[in-house]
Amino acid sequence: MQVQDRFLTYVAMDTTSDETSETCPSTQRQWALARRLEQEMKGLGMAGVRLDEHAYVYGFIPATDDSLPAIGLIAHMDTVDAVPGSPIHPRVIRYTGGDITLNQEKGIVMREKDFECLQKDRGNDLIVTDGTTLLGADDKAGVAEIMTLCEYVMAHPEEKHGKICIGFTPDEEIGRGADLFDVPGFGADFAYTVDGGAADEIEYENFNAASARVVINGFSIHPGSAKNKMINASRLAMEFHAMLPAHEIPECTEGYEGFYHLNHMEGVEQRAQLQYIIRDHDREKFQQKKARMEKIAAYMNEKYGDGTIDLTLRDSYYNMKEKVQEKPEVVARAQAAIRACGMEPKSVPIRGGTDGARLSFMGLTCPNLGTGGRNCHGIFEYAVVQEMETMVEVLKKLVLA
Repeated sequence: MQVQDRFLTYVAMDTTSDETSETCPSTQRQWALARRLEQEMKGLGMAGVRLDEHAYVYGFIPATDDSLPAIGLIAHMDTVDAVPGSPIHPRVIRYTGGDITLNQEKGIVMREKDFECLQKDRGNDLIVTDGTTLLGADDKAGVAEIMTLCEYVMAHPEEKHGKICIGFTPDEEIGRGADLFDVPGFGADFAYTVDGGAADEIEYENFNAASARVVINGFSIHPGSAKNKMINASRLAMEFHAMLPAHEIPECTEGYEGFYHLNHMEGVEQRAQLQYIIRDHDREKFQQKKARMEKIAAYMNEKYGDGTIDLTLRDSYYNMKEKVQEKPEVVARAQAAIRACGMEPKSVPIRGGTDGARLSFMGLTCPNLGTGGRNCHGIFEYAVVQEMETMVEVLKKLVLA
C-alpha cells in the first residue's frame, strides 16, 4: 500500500485524546487504530506483535545481521483535542501557489501570506482538510511512514539490517505517551520518533516543561460592607499574573526563548484558579521560572495571609539534548540518512515536546524525525505527499545497511 493511501485510511479514524481523563488510553476511540495496526503488523508477518492493555502496540522485524544495532521507530496514534478530530474530509490537491479555499460554504481559506510553508510547497501534492477539523498528520503521517517501511522490509528479505523495533503509543498529545512505554521489552539500542515537520529536519532539543496550578482562596462578603474585610480571589489572580514578566509569553518568544503560558483561568470572589505551562530550553532558566512563581506565591501569602495562594508545580519532561549528546552517533546516523536522500539535514529546536524526550530520560535515546506534516493542531494542517514518500526513503536509509 502506498504511504498516501495508508495515511488516508488512518486519518479517517478519530483518535482524539482527552487530558481530563484519568484512564490510559484516555479515550476509547484510540483502540480502533491500535487494533488495526496490530492486525496489519501481524498480516505483514512481523514478530513479537502485541497490543497491551493500555493500547500500546509493539512488534519487530528480526535482524538479518545480529552485528548491526537494534533500531526503534516510534509514532503516536492520538490527535490533539484543540480542534475537532472528526469527521475528517481530506482531499489531495496539486498546489501551484496562492490561497487555498478549504471550505467555500463557510468561507474558510488558507492564505499563502499567513503560512510561509506554502511558498516552499509549490508544485507538490498537498492533503488538506475541509476547514472544519484537523487533518491528523500529527502523527498519523509518522504512523503511515513507519508501516510503509515495514511493508517494504518484510517484502525484501534480501535487505541487510539489524533488529527493527516498532512502537505506537496513545496519549502523546496530552503528555502521557511515554508513561507506560515498555522500554526493556521494546528491545532497541536507540530509537527515533517520527513526529516532526519537514523531511530534512532532525530534532534533538526540546523544552524543559512544567505545569503550574495556582489556587487563590479569597474571602467573600457583601461589597457594601467589604472595606478591610473582602479578599477578592479573582482580583488577586490578576495581581499574581501581573507579577510575571510581561514579554515571556508565547506571543513574544521564538527559537530558544522560554515562556509562561496562561492556558486556563476561572474565578469568583471566594476562589479563583490559574493554570500555566512553563517552558524553557535552558535547564537553569527553567528552574528560575519556577522559582519566580514560588517567590510570587510566598510574597502574596505574606501580604494576604497564609493559605491565600496555593501553588502546585509539576515537571512534565526535560530537554532530551542532555541525553542525546551522550550518543552523538544516533544523530549522525539520521543526518547521513537524510543526506542519502538528497537533502541537507537541519537541526531545529522543538518548541514543545515529544515522546522521545521522556524516553531519552528512561534510557532509550530517541531524537525526532520529520513526517512531511505542516501546521499541526489546527484546521489549516496539511501533509505533503512527496515529503511523506521521501520520509519512507529516509527510514529505509536509516535502518537498512
